[in-house]
Amino acid sequence: MALLAEAGSSVPPPADGPPPRRPVRRALKYVVAVGSVSAVATIGIIVGLNRLTGTGPVTERCTAELDGSDWYLSPAQADNAALVVGTSVARGLPARAATIGLATALQESKLINIDYGDRDSVGLFQQRPSQGWGTVEEIMDPVYSTNAFYDVLVEVEGYEDMAVTDAAQTVQRSGFPDAYAQHETRSRAWASALTGNSPASLSCELAPVADADQIAPDAARDVVVGRLGRDLGLASATGAADPNRQDPASSTVTVDATPLTPDDPRRGAWATGQWAVASAQATQTVEVHVADRVWLRDEAAWVEAETRLSPGEVRITVDAAE
Repeated sequence: MALLAEAGSSVPPPADGPPPRRPVRRALKYVVAVGSVSAVATIGIIVGLNRLTGTGPVTERCTAELDGSDWYLSPAQADNAALVVGTSVARGLPARAATIGLATALQESKLINIDYGDRDSVGLFQQRPSQGWGTVEEIMDPVYSTNAFYDVLVEVEGYEDMAVTDAAQTVQRSGFPDAYAQHETRSRAWASALTGNSPASLSCELAPVADADQIAPDAARDVVVGRLGRDLGLASATGAADPNRQDPASSTVTVDATPLTPDDPRRGAWATGQWAVASAQATQTVEVHVADRVWLRDEAAWVEAETRLSPGEVRITVDAAE
């Protein structure tokens, strides 16, 4: 509009000297404007080609869906969310505890295990050695700090019926007691997925596993099995090459998730399966099979599986070096 208004204005001729230079400036503005539009269009084409050619997502991210809304975390945040919620499931705590844990960690550290903070605060929950939470080394261990948080939370009488921000503040004693509330809906979405209450609601958009990151099949399986024991207390997972897969550079970990939720094996399987998706970047996971659904890293989605697994069973396939 500014260019049109200027083009229609009347410029009186000068009494003497060279003609006015405004037409040149207008032409330059036009060239710059066209160049800017072309640059934006070019970027759009490049982004589109990246998606079409399968070179990986422009932005890696993970999503938990709840009530028609998507709630995003980075892969690193999702990996820590898997630990926080997995620990609550392994301890037999209600989903409300997982929501409180996630909201607290999101507010305190953005779900990143940082080694700095206010005064001597460190870690996922910004716990302070001077306040009796443990040594710096202990608190920087996310398994230790997550269990330390839940150790205090379960001693809060009636925490399940408290507002999320009130329960979190009772544990943390923060200088910003109402800040946790802003993370409640996102935390509820992720807690619902990672506790198995919302099946097939969590997915990650990830680049293919880089060749430089690939490790031997046995080592790749050991990473998954170790994390299953660490985060979910499932130490009985077994790993082996999958005879049904064409790719020799992959192996599958078979998990019996029944011990997580003995009264509801299906929920335990979905908790484990969606834990595997949330931690897929760290474990080189490319497929997760639960019931009659399979998550495919290449598709960044849950699709219908060719076979149906028994309740409580989960199969996690990892990419590995040939």
